[in-house]
Amino acid sequence: MKHHQVSLFFYMIILLLVFIVQFSVSCACLALNEGQQAQLLEVGWNNTASARDDIQRNLNCCGFRSFNQNDTCPASCMESSSFCQPCAPIIGRYAGEVLRFVGGIGLFFSFTEILGVWLTYRYRNQKDPRANPSAFL
Repeated sequence: MKHHQVSLFFYMIILLLVFIVQFSVSCACLALNEGQQAQLLEVGWNNTASARDDIQRNLNCCGFRSFNQNDTCPASCMESSSFCQPCAPIIGRYAGEVLRFVGGIGLFFSFTEILGVWLTYRYRNQKDPRANPSAFL
């Protein structure tokens, strides 16, 4: 097996760039506080009508913070009664859990990528990788 230093170098650089992006996104997911999360959810709520209808139907809620009687709501709670709970608290709970989960998984994989960069660096700088396999680690 040949020792391709140039290929290993580019692999190491690409893996390092992926680490930086993934680590940044993971930290951003974990760093969002409830206010920022609510603001982000409200922007998404106002910009996507199809997702809004799906959320109202699936979570059985109407409106983001309150329901305007002039709007339409596909939730089943509107058929059985005139009161439906707002969607913001329900979505907020789900979003908080998902952000923590994604942030944690992202951190785990970003640190395994750093391990890959370190192992690639060690392997790349060996004189002859076949001579002494125990010298690699």
